[in-house]
Amino acid sequence: MKVYISADMEGITGVNHWDEVEHKKPTFYHQFQDRMTKEVLAACEGALDAGVKEIWVKDAHYSGRNILSEQLPKEVKLIRGWSGHPYSMVQELDSTFNALLMIGYHSMAGRGGNPLAHTMSSSKIDSIYINDQQTSEFFLHGNIAGKHKVPLVFVSGDAGLCEEVKDVSPNTICHATMVGVGDSTISIQPLESRNTIRNKVKESLSGDLSYCIWDHPKTYTLKIRFIKQQTAYRASHYLGAELIDSKTVSFSAKDYDDIMRFILFTV
Repeated sequence: MKVYISADMEGITGVNHWDEVEHKKPTFYHQFQDRMTKEVLAACEGALDAGVKEIWVKDAHYSGRNILSEQLPKEVKLIRGWSGHPYSMVQELDSTFNALLMIGYHSMAGRGGNPLAHTMSSSKIDSIYINDQQTSEFFLHGNIAGKHKVPLVFVSGDAGLCEEVKDVSPNTICHATMVGVGDSTISIQPLESRNTIRNKVKESLSGDLSYCIWDHPKTYTLKIRFIKQQTAYRASHYLGAELIDSKTVSFSAKDYDDIMRFILFTV
């Protein structure tokens, strides 16, 4: 079995402030860089417990250079940095993978489930909708897995994200690392969180994975509400895009790759 793990940082157990996820703030960052690595390691160990033979990990936070690779098992191939491919946080994902797992993901922009809630860019985007459903990074990249018929079997992140997972993909196993309350978080103990990740990942890979394959609609309509009207105006000049109001741009496509390509070149 071959699995793909996409790892972000804002949903890692105990993260509370932007200083803790930015490498320019080393006093705070290194603690959570280590914790991110250990939660990815826990997911890898759970996969190996389930009999997985090959694991690909995408370091999908900020610079893409956060995970301490020496702590990972020998079965892992680690993708660092950003290639510029539209698949972004799931670069190289295709139909050869048996499952997709997400570690350290977070609530979408505009939601209160995490003080660091955002979607793709906290400085540019107010909200994103796909087919009139407000969208997180989990949903954006989960649809890529759906296109390639790869089951999305496990997600870890804040409790607000887990509520979205239950609505969107009820057969996907989820682990809540913390609860966001205003600008605060209530978290479980990190070692306990890692143990739960390992056990739940093993469980998620041991059943009938086909129940976690998403339906793939025939068409997609993307709406992005930008924070600044200047950014929306610029994006509206992408071929096929339409300016809905001063801050909102719409774009439709039959191929989901075109949706991700639009985001790549306009955000």
